[in-house]
Amino acid sequence: MKSTLPKTFFLCGAIGWCMEILWTGLHSLLEGSFTMMGKTSLLMFPIYGCASVIGPVYKRIARFPVALRGSLYTIGIYFTEFVSGAVLKLLHICPWDYSNTPWNYKGLIRLDYAPLWFAAGLFFEKIVKKSS
Repeated sequence: MKSTLPKTFFLCGAIGWCMEILWTGLHSLLEGSFTMMGKTSLLMFPIYGCASVIGPVYKRIARFPVALRGSLYTIGIYFTEFVSGAVLKLLHICPWDYSNTPWNYKGLIRLDYAPLWFAAGLFFEKIVKKSS
């Protein structure tokens, strides 16, 4: 059986970029910028592409309740965000810095984003299930 992981990696990377542009565009609107300029970084593509591992993980946890699956995805996303951010920060190329926001940990993750990561994990679950 042929692996769909490379295809799913590129799909997740592209969807992640689009989600981030939408999110940052909406955030700029809340700050009063009616141009709603969204932005991302090329460095984010492989980070979002890591969501492709949700497919193999889902096969093992499919029978778990949605609340547990979403929580596991949230933990995985936080882990990926923290580790990738720490590496990029060491290289002085981290495209995000949450240091000036409440509920941040070392400027690399925002605990108040947990509901968003929960929903994103379940969203990516649907994406990778359909692409397999």
